[in-house]
Amino acid sequence: MTTRNDVLLVAVLAGVLLAAGMTRPGYAHHSFAMYDMTTTRTMTGTLSRFIPGSNHAQLIFDLLDDDGTRVMENGKPVRWGVEMGSAASISRNGITVASFPVGTIMTVSLHPLRDGRPFGAIGGQLINCGTTMPAGGCTATTGKAFGTPAN
Repeated sequence: MTTRNDVLLVAVLAGVLLAAGMTRPGYAHHSFAMYDMTTTRTMTGTLSRFIPGSNHAQLIFDLLDDDGTRVMENGKPVRWGVEMGSAASISRNGITVASFPVGTIMTVSLHPLRDGRPFGAIGGQLINCGTTMPAGGCTATTGKAFGTPAN
């Protein structure tokens, strides 16, 4: 015969298991396992989209070569993206949609995805060089460097 205490115990255990299962995806979201944190790539591009987000902001850019020419593959621009901290946290470092409008030439250091897709996690400074490629390339000397908080 099942007692009221047995039913209560089962209900409590089920609630604990359910709560534990619901928190697991939150921990997984903040894993950096998908990024190769042992590799840092520095690249320059023209910003095509700034995606502010409450968890992570993203900058999407078309890759430029050393002389400022857009890198093309199969007739299309080579497009990369970088994930940063939340819009609120990066704005404290001066990185906003207004400070990085579409068309901005930028240099970023990132940790690329392990699977080879053209995306990464911020791995250093972000440099804004305006809308024309400076002589000598887009560097901390020729542009404005922004410190970036971790993801």
